[in-house]
Amino acid sequence: MNPTTQAARALKSALIGQVRAVFNDQARGEKPVVRNPDGLFGPHSVTWRVHGDVTTMMVGGVAALLLQMLHPAVLAGVWDHSSFRGDMLGRLRRTARFIAVTGYASRAEAEAAIEKVREVHRRVKGTLPDGTPYVADDPRLLSWVHVTEAVSFLDAWMRYAEPGMTLADQDRYFAEFAIIAEALGADRIPRSRAEADALIAEMLPELRVDARTREVAQILLTQPAPSLAVKPFQALTFQAAIDLLPEWARRMHGLRSPGLAAPAVRAGTRSIASTLRWAFRSG
Repeated sequence: MNPTTQAARALKSALIGQVRAVFNDQARGEKPVVRNPDGLFGPHSVTWRVHGDVTTMMVGGVAALLLQMLHPAVLAGVWDHSSFRGDMLGRLRRTARFIAVTGYASRAEAEAAIEKVREVHRRVKGTLPDGTPYVADDPRLLSWVHVTEAVSFLDAWMRYAEPGMTLADQDRYFAEFAIIAEALGADRIPRSRAEADALIAEMLPELRVDARTREVAQILLTQPAPSLAVKPFQALTFQAAIDLLPEWARRMHGLRSPGLAAPAVRAGTRSIASTLRWAFRSG
C-alpha cells in the first residue's frame, strides 16, 4: 500500500471515529446503528436518502430544536423534565439515536424505540408559567415537534446535498416520515410539503419567546464541543443551522443571519459534508 493510500485510510478512520464518538455514548456501550432493509422504510425510500447524511442531519437537527423550543409547552417539557443544562450533548445524542434507530434499524427495534419515547411522554406533564397545564403526549405538540424536524432535515438535505430534489420526492419524504409521527400519537401529520408549510403557518400564533427560551437556546448554541478536533465543525454546523432557520424564527430568537458571511458558511458546510461522505462511503 503506497503512502498516499495509507494516509487516506488513516484520515477516513479518524473522521469516522470522531463522528461515532459524538453520536454514540461509548460509556453506555452504544454502537452505530446498522442499516436493516426490513425496517420501517428501506433502501429505496427517500427517508434513507435524506437521513443518511451526517452533516445535513446535524444542521437540520439543531435548526429543528431552535424551532421546537419556540412553542411554550414544548419548551416547558424540556425545562421541567430534562437535564439539558448539564447534559445537552446527551440529549442531542438520544434524539439522534432515536432518528437513526427508527430510520434504519429493524422494525422490532424501531417499534421498541417508539414505545420507549411514548412511555417517557406519558410521564411528562406540568404547568406553564401562566398556569396552563401541558402534557408531552398532547397530539398537537407532537405534531409541532414532528413537522419542525421533517422540514429542517429536508431543507438541510436540499441545501447541502440535493438542491434539485423534485417536489414529488419531497412529498414522498413527508409521506414516509409520517409513519413515525403517527406511531408517536401526533394528530396533524403533514404528508406533503404543502401540508407541512400549512401546519407551521397555523401554529405560528402559538409561538413565544421568553427568558427561558433564550436560556435554552444559549445553552444549545454555546455548549462545549466534545473534543478540540470537533470544535470548528460544531461551530460551523451551528452557524449553518441558524442560516437554515426561517427569517421569522431568527427574529424571534434574536439571532443574526450570517449575512455577508452566508456564502462562506454554506461553502464550509458543503466542504465538511463532502469530506464526511467520502469517509463513510468507503470507510
